[in-house]
Amino acid sequence: MNVIGINGSPRKKWNTATLLGKALEGARSKGADTEIINLYDLDYKGCKSCFSCKTIKSKSYGRCAVNDDLTEVFKKIEVADAVILGSPIYFGNVTGEMRSFMERLIFPYFTYTMTPQSLFPNKIKSGFIYTMNVPVEHMNDFGYPLIFKMNEQYLTILFGSAESMYSCDTYQFKDYSKVLCERFDEEHKAKHREEQFPRDMENAFEMGVRLTKE
Repeated sequence: MNVIGINGSPRKKWNTATLLGKALEGARSKGADTEIINLYDLDYKGCKSCFSCKTIKSKSYGRCAVNDDLTEVFKKIEVADAVILGSPIYFGNVTGEMRSFMERLIFPYFTYTMTPQSLFPNKIKSGFIYTMNVPVEHMNDFGYPLIFKMNEQYLTILFGSAESMYSCDTYQFKDYSKVLCERFDEEHKAKHREEQFPRDMENAFEMGVRLTKE
């Protein structure tokens, strides 16, 4: 069993990375081998619209033709048993690096048929972990559930199954006194992190466990 985590956050030791790490810990607790890949360490761009992945008889049909730092990542995902994506929410969506990664990961495998199908070689499990500054009661105001559902649908078509979880009202800064942040109450943020974030870590751990089950 091999589970890969994809960190779409620029920070390697904060909210998203912590939850992604707990999910991989859950997978390891069931005997899985795990690896975390930090997208911000890689050199790549989003889809170039070359359509080699859709061109009949192309050597790259069903695969991304661009050769860069994502090439080896895609090879690893093709032989994995599960993959977990993680991203903070920036301006209403996943980070730019995660979005570009998703374009390159998902589009080549999708067929331009009347009913979209996946050319991904295996059926594997997948998960998505989101972190955000927005409190849970305001998620609908920003349309986040629709975004999460759409991503889950894409991953389900691609891999065969997908699930997602989110962590809201996150603690953003190590020292709020150094940041102009009048909209958010540090005391509330600290209390919420103390009370809720451990539960979020438990949920992430359990996701990792579920993704190892047959």
